Amino acid sequence: MAQARIPVVIVAGFLGSGKTTMLNHLLRNSAGARIGVVVNDFGSINIDAMTVAGQVDSMVSLGNGCLCCAVDASGLDAMLGKLADPAAGIDVIVIEASGLAEPRDLIRMVLASECERIEYGGLLEVVDAAEFIRTRELHPELDQHLALADLVVLNKTDRVDEHTRADLLAILESIVGGTPLLPTVHGRVDPELLFDRPHRPHRTDVPRQLSLTDLLLDEHEDCGHEHHLHAGYESIEFTSAEPLHPRRLMRFLDDRPGGLYRMKGVVYFGIPGHQDKFELHTVGNFLRFHSSSWSRREERTTRLVLIGAGIDAEALRTRLRECVQAEPEAPAAGDMLPVLRYAG
Repeated sequence: MAQARIPVVIVAGFLGSGKTTMLNHLLRNSAGARIGVVVNDFGSINIDAMTVAGQVDSMVSLGNGCLCCAVDASGLDAMLGKLADPAAGIDVIVIEASGLAEPRDLIRMVLASECERIEYGGLLEVVDAAEFIRTRELHPELDQHLALADLVVLNKTDRVDEHTRADLLAILESIVGGTPLLPTVHGRVDPELLFDRPHRPHRTDVPRQLSLTDLLLDEHEDCGHEHHLHAGYESIEFTSAEPLHPRRLMRFLDDRPGGLYRMKGVVYFGIPGHQDKFELHTVGNFLRFHSSSWSRREERTTRLVLIGAGIDAEALRTRLRECVQAEPEAPAAGDMLPVLRYAG
C-alpha cells in the first residue's frame, strides 16, 4: 500500500489579520500531531517565551515534535521536501504566507512540487474583523484571495459589536458564496477542524491531549464550558453497512452547508473494481479521497464524522441516508469517476 501523503495547508491573510497568533495556537494545541511550519518570506513565530527567528533554509525544533523553518519563494519546494522526509516524523505541514503574498502563487507552487510525499491540503484565509472594511477598500484584490479559500476565519470578532459582526459575515458570504465562515477570537481554531490527530499508541496512566471528540463526549464537565474551543461546535456521526452510491455522495459533498467545517472517515462503495476503502477528508470546501485496502478482519462499513456549527444534524443524516445504494439504481464502475477526480 502506498504511503499516505502529508497534507500542506496554506494559511493566508492580510498583514495583522492574526495568522501568526493562530499558528502559535495550533502549535500549542496540536492534538498530538507533529506540525511542520513554513514561514513564507521572513518573519518570526513566538512560542511562549521562545522566539524562532526566520533564517532562510533553516529548520528549528520547537521541542514538541514540531519543526519550524523560514524560506523565500525560491526555497519553498526544497524545504517541503525536508519536512516531508520520513525521518522528520511530520504529520501535517502549515505554510504561513506573508501578509503581502499572493495565495494563488503559493497554491500553484505546492501543486507543482516535485516532492511525492506531500499533497495540497487547502487554503485557509484569515480576516481581521476590525480592519477588513478599510483594508478591502485599499486592497480590492482581497476579494480574489477570499474566493480561493476553502475556509475563511473571521478573526478578532471581540473587537466589533454584534451588528458589525453580522454585517461582516453578510459581506463575506457575498464574496465567498458557500465557503464555510468561522468566527473566532485570538486565532483560537480547534486543530481538529483542520487536520487529523495521528493514531499513535499512548499510555493510559499518563495525561494526554484531549481531542475535540473527547471533549464533546465528556459528560462530567460542569464549569466554564462556553470558553472551550469546542463551544458552539457539534459532532455528528453517520454509519452505514450498506454501500453508498458515489454520485449521490458527490452531490451531497458538492452541496454541503456552510456551517459544516469538517468531514472525516471512511466510505464503502462496494462497486466491482472499486472495493477499496476510501478515506474522506474535507476542510471547508477542500475535498480529498484516499483509497487503501481494508484489513482482513475490518468490516466494510461507511463511518463518517461531521463537525460544524449551526447545522441541522437530522437533516444531514437524512441526506446521507439518501446516498445509500438502492435498486434499481445500482451504480456501475463509471459512477466512480466523480470520486476518482478527488482521489489522491
